[in-house]
Amino acid sequence: MSFAPDVTEIIARARADLRMGVPVVLTSNGQGALMMAVETVEAQRLADLRALGGQPVLAITARRAETLKARVYDGDIARIAVPEGVPCDWLRAIADPADDMSNPMKGPLKTLREGGADLHRVAIALAKSARLLPSALMLDIPNSTGFAAANMLTTVPADLAGPLLLQSPQPHPVVSARLPVEASEAGRLHIYRPEDGGEEHYAFEVGAPARDEPVLARLHSACFTGDVMGSLKCDCGPQLRGALAQMGEEAAGVLLYLNQEGRGIGLANKMRAYSLQDQGFDTVEANHRLGFEDDERDFKLGAKMLRSMGFSKVRLLTNNPRKIAMMEKNDIEVVDRVPLKVGENRFNTGYLATKAKKSGHLL
Repeated sequence: MSFAPDVTEIIARARADLRMGVPVVLTSNGQGALMMAVETVEAQRLADLRALGGQPVLAITARRAETLKARVYDGDIARIAVPEGVPCDWLRAIADPADDMSNPMKGPLKTLREGGADLHRVAIALAKSARLLPSALMLDIPNSTGFAAANMLTTVPADLAGPLLLQSPQPHPVVSARLPVEASEAGRLHIYRPEDGGEEHYAFEVGAPARDEPVLARLHSACFTGDVMGSLKCDCGPQLRGALAQMGEEAAGVLLYLNQEGRGIGLANKMRAYSLQDQGFDTVEANHRLGFEDDERDFKLGAKMLRSMGFSKVRLLTNNPRKIAMMEKNDIEVVDRVPLKVGENRFNTGYLATKAKKSGHLL
């Protein structure tokens, strides 16, 4: 009998710690490092880290390093030697591009090329999964397991956690209930909870679609600004309402509402991207300057939810070829692509043009 958390539960615990500014310890093959998320690091803990001695290292993604003109020796990440005595504001300025235009000179930055980067790579993946800026302050420490126990810190086995952070978690059905809405009085909402402790996702079923026929389906990523506030900067709200209306007209369909705000980077980072767009960058450039890829969403979740509901074939309401490819790759046959061209206005024409040009959307 054991009440100890497994690796998935340890990752969830570490994610919560990092959001609160609490360090965690990453271990691998007898080595260990203290990790802090740069976004939530505070002056006292930074001072305590320095008091341990050694060379603190700031891990950032290659995307962010490109903006900073920092050399990248580790492929997808860069390790920056933290100069002695720099404050938290310096660390945040490296991680957050908010003042890049007003203060473009951050360096010179010394990036490391010797030593392994595996722990740093896992650290960035952890920060991303916590919806924080993808940057981590790291310090190698001896007897890392003992250090973590003495300071009541979560210990993350990086060799096991790394692969899990790259996998799509299995969403499990929790409950469903009837929910009449404007588009259809014959609605039913299904709640799914992923086993990694992340955000819940929803499936809204219209009518009683046959399981042995292609169902009209929509993969819709949460957009608080568009779906709730009616933002004119994107076409998400009109797409959501348009998809539901079409399902209502056909008296059948499934809308998968995935809590992957801002293309999977979270609402806070999405607002950071919006701020960069106000400085003249397009949506892809803004994501890159923040250290993210063009699109960090996991559409495999939608395929798993569809299969859980008994569907294997869809008529997919989408303009995004990537969604079609992901469905097909995950054993959901897309028998037809149903265009969803709604919501263009003078505020989002540039955004839509960027989606077509850089993300391949069929607009």
